[in-house]
Amino acid sequence: MSRFWRHFITNGGEEPPPSVQPLRPDPEEQEALDAYSSVVVRVAEQLRPAVVNLRAGRGRTQGNGSGVLFSPDGFLLTNHHVVQGQDRIRVRLISGEELSGRVVGNDPPTDLAVVQAEGDTFPQAELGDSSQLRVGQLVVAIGSPLGFESTVTAGVISAVGRTLRSISGHLVDQVIQTDAALNPGNSGGPLVDSKGRVIGINTAVIQPAQGICFAIPVNIARQILPQLLQHGRVFRGYLGLQGRVVPLPRPLQRQFDLTQQTGVEVLQLEEDGPASQAGLREEDVILALGDTPATSIDDLHRLLLRLPVGVPTTITVLRGQRRLVRMVIPTDYPIAN
Repeated sequence: MSRFWRHFITNGGEEPPPSVQPLRPDPEEQEALDAYSSVVVRVAEQLRPAVVNLRAGRGRTQGNGSGVLFSPDGFLLTNHHVVQGQDRIRVRLISGEELSGRVVGNDPPTDLAVVQAEGDTFPQAELGDSSQLRVGQLVVAIGSPLGFESTVTAGVISAVGRTLRSISGHLVDQVIQTDAALNPGNSGGPLVDSKGRVIGINTAVIQPAQGICFAIPVNIARQILPQLLQHGRVFRGYLGLQGRVVPLPRPLQRQFDLTQQTGVEVLQLEEDGPASQAGLREEDVILALGDTPATSIDDLHRLLLRLPVGVPTTITVLRGQRRLVRMVIPTDYPIAN
């Protein structure tokens, strides 16, 4: 070994050179580190029993993911893409016990699904409130990335209110961005706050970026859970049209006192579809559905999720130089589960 490196490398039993002083951590920094570690350890111990590994399919088509139990009778939340195309899956608990599970319902537009594990009493996680999240707060992700079960990572909320396009092409609003490390297999696992409450379901990683991961807010899951449990799917409104975003002429904005700058031009109408029956024509420009402006196709999707299927509502359009209001009855969205 050269003399140069001998100044830096010592054996375990040797004292460091007199000129090298051991680092002494600042007491305040040490206290903060202990508090951070304590939170992560407590949350991990609290939540890991309620986090499961899911295996769907067989052989080369077998997929892995995660899920989080939210009821003592075995109901758990996961991602739609984890259980897509499956009726039965394998559920592995932290104890190593493997159970059979059935897919109760799934919702491709939000990439969420509900599975029920077959068994007696299960540990359960508490669902929190994702509307109260703040950028910078501590979060913990638990899952089975790349088959390594019950893996815990920690980070912060990097942003809230993001929009993510789901596997079906729909936009999911208010998505949570975090830098808590996620990998394949984390999908469907919980994102948890410092009190151990589930505030999101981990769903996506931006490749090849580092530290850009996303979770579906738990409040979206709360909204659709009743329909998934009762019907196995979520009912959304459907208008039966194809459209594109177009700018609104300034004179018409001033004439009708419009605050929006764009609308949705109708390119094609489904024969005998809801929009056609309401009297809409090609080249009409949709301004609003109900009392809410529709500035894009994605706005229409969001509004149709909130409006009840089969209940008449107003649709406001521009036809040439005229503003017209018609009544439309949205039907159930024809989407495959």
